[in-house]
Amino acid sequence: MLIKTGDIVEVRTGNARGTRAKVLAVKSAKDAGQPGHGGSVVVEGVNRVYRHIRRSQKNPQGGRLSKEMPIDVSNVLLVCTACGKATRLGTRSTADGGKVRVCKKCGAELGTLRRSRAAAKN
Repeated sequence: MLIKTGDIVEVRTGNARGTRAKVLAVKSAKDAGQPGHGGSVVVEGVNRVYRHIRRSQKNPQGGRLSKEMPIDVSNVLLVCTACGKATRLGTRSTADGGKVRVCKKCGAELGTLRRSRAAAKN
């Protein structure tokens, strides 16, 4: 999966369409136990639900706790830091054997996926 925690993404579907926000967590398909599935991301302020909390010593008032739930990774696009547009991501191998994320619209490099083999040995 090319989207990472801390990236700014734009939501493409649902009632939060067009919202740009930060990725709080990334769950891969392997973690979710769903083979052939792309995975999911938790985006700040998107897909909020209420969790009803029973009164207890820890929480004497009780009430409703609002929290974000995961959305499918196919429903978000990364916002490129260079051109400022929501874009798909590609990968490119570097000359020293590393791998970087690349913006499909402007070609800018958006961070490393894998360090170079020489740097990994050291």
